Amino acid sequence: MTGYGIASFDSGRIKYTVEIKSLNSKFLELSLRLPKMFSEKEFQLRNDCSKQIDRGKVNLSINVEQANSNVKAAGIDRELLKHYYNQLKSVSEELNEPTGNLLQLALGLPEVVKYEEESVSDDEWKLVEKTFQQAMAAFQQFRSDEGNVLEQDIKMRIGIILKNLELVMIEEPKRVPAIRERLNQFLSEAAGAENIDKNRFEQELIYYIDKLDITEEKIRLKSHCDYFIETLKNADANGKKLGFISQEIGREINTLGSKANDANMQKLVVGMKEELEKIKEQLLNVL
Repeated sequence: MTGYGIASFDSGRIKYTVEIKSLNSKFLELSLRLPKMFSEKEFQLRNDCSKQIDRGKVNLSINVEQANSNVKAAGIDRELLKHYYNQLKSVSEELNEPTGNLLQLALGLPEVVKYEEESVSDDEWKLVEKTFQQAMAAFQQFRSDEGNVLEQDIKMRIGIILKNLELVMIEEPKRVPAIRERLNQFLSEAAGAENIDKNRFEQELIYYIDKLDITEEKIRLKSHCDYFIETLKNADANGKKLGFISQEIGREINTLGSKANDANMQKLVVGMKEELEKIKEQLLNVL
């Protein structure tokens, strides 16, 4: 959900710059930094952003640069200033205090100095709004480009998981003879080969191997990976859904690991887990 977009409009007299940045977040967290002249437009900007951005910690800023940076003169309420000054002077004389800085004090009192309120005309706002939409288009294009890169990376990692699953299927048939040999050797050393009940040994071996059967896990893992790719192709915002599917993939991989009972299969499972963790990290950046 990271994104960046910027657009500017320069009329020669004034330049507007709109910048939109976002980071990962489960929800839409919108922060606006606007000049005072646009404060009444904040609600409209928030509404426009929420319509076009689903999730992310978004920062929107608008900067205004005047070509002729003339400082707008502040107005002084002369009558109010005189009133405050006379009151301060009267109190100072009663208290025998110096009267040297009374004018400065009076200027700092409420409503004496009045600044002209900045406002934006409808024509100016249309220019800012157009610049905002251009910045939003650049922002969305940035996200789309990054999304295409993420899609290819995630597909590649799902492909590695499926490739490791194929290698697990190759290694799986080798387990039974190895388990049989290992158990038979252990019993021979512990009780003697002549004391082993072959029928009972075969029954226990079948029971033990049945507990290590991974047929269901292989089928479910393949199904989850296929569904993940299918969901990834969907044009809708499916980041959360992909996160849920990745959790199911993780459960099947963990069960494979616990049932593997084979060093080569365990290595393949570890490789699957590594790729899945990288996928989960990437999914934090998918809407």
